Amino acid sequence: MSTIGEISETMKLLADKTRLTIMALLKEREMCVCDIVDILETSQPNVSQHLKKLKTGGLVHEAKRSQWVYYSLNVEDKPYLESVVDQLPCMKSQLEGRTGLSCD
Repeated sequence: MSTIGEISETMKLLADKTRLTIMALLKEREMCVCDIVDILETSQPNVSQHLKKLKTGGLVHEAKRSQWVYYSLNVEDKPYLESVVDQLPCMKSQLEGRTGLSCD
């Protein structure tokens, strides 16, 4: 069971628009930093800093494959985030042409 302090820190992480957008993107599929940079039209250091905070907060997984690092959501152990993640908008239009992804 999570403490009030842990939940508070997690909610602070999600209060940032860029981090919340990254969470919405990762809800659809795992992604590397370069894909997120391209979609958000921002710098690689900016995205990396946001991903670092999300990883430190335990909200994303990091998997290295060759020279690339891929990120995915890590919220299974945080049931209090289920409704937040469920309410994130579909990012289909931002991902079109990248994998043919469609939202339910």
